[in-house]
Amino acid sequence: MKTILFLTIGLSLLISNHAAFAVSRSANSNASASVQSMTNAAKISSSPELYNLAQNWVKDYNAANPSSMISLEKIATGKAETAENLILVSDENTPALTNSSNWNMVVARDIIVPIISARNPMLSQLTQIGLSDDKFAMLFKGNETKNWSTCVPNGQNIPVQIYLSNNQNLLKSLESFTNSSLATDNVKRLNSSAELISAVQNDQFSIGFCKLSDLTSLNIFDGTEKIRLLPVDKNGNGRLDNFENIYGSLEEFTHGVWIGKYPNALCNNIYAVSALRPTQKSDLAFLTWVLGEGQKSLNSIGYCDLTGIEKESNIASLMGNSLDRSSLPSMVTSPKSWPVIVTIAGLLVLFLVIFFYNKSNAGTVAVDPHIQLGPLMIEKVLDVPKGLYFDKTHTWAFMEQDGNVRVGIDDFLQHITGKLTRIKMKEAGEIIRKGETIMTIIQEGKQLNIYAPISGTIIAQNVSLLADSGIINSSPFFKGWVYQIEPKNWLREVQFMFMGDKYAEWLKDEFIRLKDFIATIVRTNNLVYEHVVLQDGGELTDNVLAEMDPKVWEDFQTQFIDSSR
Repeated sequence: MKTILFLTIGLSLLISNHAAFAVSRSANSNASASVQSMTNAAKISSSPELYNLAQNWVKDYNAANPSSMISLEKIATGKAETAENLILVSDENTPALTNSSNWNMVVARDIIVPIISARNPMLSQLTQIGLSDDKFAMLFKGNETKNWSTCVPNGQNIPVQIYLSNNQNLLKSLESFTNSSLATDNVKRLNSSAELISAVQNDQFSIGFCKLSDLTSLNIFDGTEKIRLLPVDKNGNGRLDNFENIYGSLEEFTHGVWIGKYPNALCNNIYAVSALRPTQKSDLAFLTWVLGEGQKSLNSIGYCDLTGIEKESNIASLMGNSLDRSSLPSMVTSPKSWPVIVTIAGLLVLFLVIFFYNKSNAGTVAVDPHIQLGPLMIEKVLDVPKGLYFDKTHTWAFMEQDGNVRVGIDDFLQHITGKLTRIKMKEAGEIIRKGETIMTIIQEGKQLNIYAPISGTIIAQNVSLLADSGIINSSPFFKGWVYQIEPKNWLREVQFMFMGDKYAEWLKDEFIRLKDFIATIVRTNNLVYEHVVLQDGGELTDNVLAEMDPKVWEDFQTQFIDSSR
């Protein structure tokens, strides 16, 4: 009732000031139009290797902004370092990027990929195990003949032919990836990417390296083309694990590159470069669009977009350092704007009142009434129910009276991820084994794979989670259960789990590891994650992973979940 009263007061404030806001907005409209008119004209240049991308961007930008007059020219690679206007270049344009007087900003990435013929008789095995960076490096070292039998278990004793194009940027990246000079007898350099692709199509025992953008016209992901991507076994364990298998579609692959599932050495940056930091509103408008809407077209033409944090950081840098605020209308100096300011202040106070009122009346995490909650609260946040078995993968299991076992995720995991937005579950009837992926929890596109704490057959899934996965956050041990399972090796597998105080002691170590993990991220990314801090007394911020980059989630997956299987 009090909440409704507060909202009514807020609505009244909005209504009473609406007219004043409209007048203020009208007074500023002419100034805003004046600013917009100054963003129309710009000249963009592109180095030759990026001209197709630049054409797409300029065409789409002009279509989205009909009054704009963005023009495009192709500029020779050697002249990029002397261009005065905004230019798009890749890592190939070393002079433009190493010139300390030039300004530059990363706006996209280009990806180098190994390709093989669809007729390779070991294709099926290669798509299951991939090749590790060590095996790729082996192909480029020494003068002895390298056979497929050294790359693939029980592979054919036939030489591996390597094809490379004479793209200096590609060659430089491969040298870094393989730590070699690429000068072995089984390496043949070709003049163009088209020639390379044709050579690999016709040579079933070859491997080629080209840019993903060279393959966008080919159906490399749907099984109908003569070319396939050769998967990279990034962790080098001799198989392509589920979290490494990003080769199902172009969207899945570029997303996998984005979150760090692909070698960094094979990902090259695309830059916007100019002699001076951009200050013209035409350049700022175009760059802001490129970092926003312009990112959406990258995947379809074989490029990789930036992470969300990178885009936000770049936009903030552009607006914070380059925008001429003196030309923008001032809200504070207008007498007609004061009612708006008062409204904002009033709503802020109202929000704080509601927030603290709800917080003071909030209940604890809902727990099954048949499970006894112990008084122990780890790090002043977590509930540790008695009667549950906990696994090191942050899952729990509880045997019911009928002998079936309910499983879910623990309070630790739901607190650090924040409210879940989706959960992928297996179907009833599926057989699972301990340590296999049993579900995927997702928060705004970022995800963690969760592993089964026990073996058995799924007899029911919690269908309510499909409609509202946030139930896990509010009730992880009761309404937020995920599966009911008919166990297969319960007595044996339960011996490896924790209960009560032992689980609580183990959680203390997990908190120490988590604090070290977060502190390392903040130290190495202080400009990006400066808002992520440990609170007074060393307590972790609740939902600490919620706003972090997908790459951080990938690292958490590796260090806290994969390592505990």
